[in-house]
Formats: sequence, structure tokens, C-alpha cells
Amino acid sequence: MEHIPKHIVLFPDGNRRWAKAKGLHTLDGHKKGYENLLDFSEWCKNKGVKVLTAFGFSTENWNRSKEEVNYLMKLLEKCLIDNLSRYDRDGVKIRVIGQRERLPKSLQEAIIKTEEATKNNKNLFLNLAISYGGKWDILNAVKNIVKEGIDPEKIDEKVFEDHLSTAGLPSPDFIIRAGGEKRMSNFVLWQAAYSELYFCPKFWPDFTERDLDEALQEFDKRTRRFGK
Repeated sequence: MEHIPKHIVLFPDGNRRWAKAKGLHTLDGHKKGYENLLDFSEWCKNKGVKVLTAFGFSTENWNRSKEEVNYLMKLLEKCLIDNLSRYDRDGVKIRVIGQRERLPKSLQEAIIKTEEATKNNKNLFLNLAISYGGKWDILNAVKNIVKEGIDPEKIDEKVFEDHLSTAGLPSPDFIIRAGGEKRMSNFVLWQAAYSELYFCPKFWPDFTERDLDEALQEFDKRTRRFGK
């Protein structure tokens, strides 16, 4: 392949439907999904991808049952802390984007610990979006620009992007969504303006390295014109 995306955005969708189809509890689907995300990160790193932004928990997901939300918060905390040695081995730098103030204190502490422990890793930059929404990201950027008192005449795309949660990172080249749905679901709305989209019908826990290879082959065939 001649072209490998520098920045992939991932929708790891279909965990609950995968569990239901197998007669399992929906929470088992989430556990399998997060295990697959760890493998996916390693595959991306090995293929030369530099940045991966993965949807872990959206602003809308707070509307799910208390049992499910609490489980997901604990699962996210466990995935961060229990895999520190793996992140270090693979050279993965972790950053969490989203509404941290809404998260349980123990998860906030786990995020701080993980980000600090992985800050010097350079093989893959993994953005994990927790309590994140694209509309929130845009509104938050506007609020911060207003707070800083920046002259409206000096606000351009670069200034605005510097106030998004993904500041300093290249715009995503490629968006992969598993699970059969074909929508953006309020994720990286500004950043995805010229991203290539790829939809896989498989539920996320069934997504394999071969599926990633097929997605990358499709990306390699596309011609990115950016309106030209």
C-alpha cells in the first residue's frame, strides 16, 4: 500500500448487539469490545498509523441505565491501569479527551496516572474519547476563545482548531465504523470535514486484523481531492 492514514478515528460499535446475538449479558459485550480495542491499537501501530482516536463513551451514553454506566466507568478505569505495561511495551501514548469533570474521581485519577506514565511514548498516540461529543467539543472551543478575549478578526481555522480537544494533532484521514451503522453520531464533527469514511457490517468484537487490512486497502485506492 502506498498510502497509510496518519490518523484513524474508530467507532467500536455493536458491543451490545454482539452480546445479545450470543446470548450473553450486554456488559460482556463491552468487555470484549475493550479487549479488541487494545489489539486494534497494536495493529495500527504495526502498520504505521501514528494517531488513533477511539470513541469510548459519548455524552449521550450517560442516558443509559445506571448499571451499565457504572460498569463502563469501572471497565475504562481497569483498562487504563491494568495495561500500563502493555502501553509502555508498545510505545503507546494515552490521552483522554472529553468532559473529565463528569467522570468518577477514581477514573479521573487513573487517567492522570496513565497519561503521566505514557507521556514519553512515541509509536502511537491514542486518544480515548470519554464523555465526549462533537458538539460539546465545538462549544467548548468557542467558550475558551471567548474567555481568552481573542480578537474576532484574528479567529481563523487554525486558532479554532488549537482550542479543540484534538489540538496539535493532524486531522483524521480515515474514519472506521464497525457495527453496520452509517452515521457520525456526534463524534469529531469539525475534525472530520475531509475524512474518508469506511463502514464495516461486523459488530466490533468480531472485527479482526484482516478487516483492518481490508479497510486500509480501500483507503489506499481512494483519491483525496479536498475540493480541488
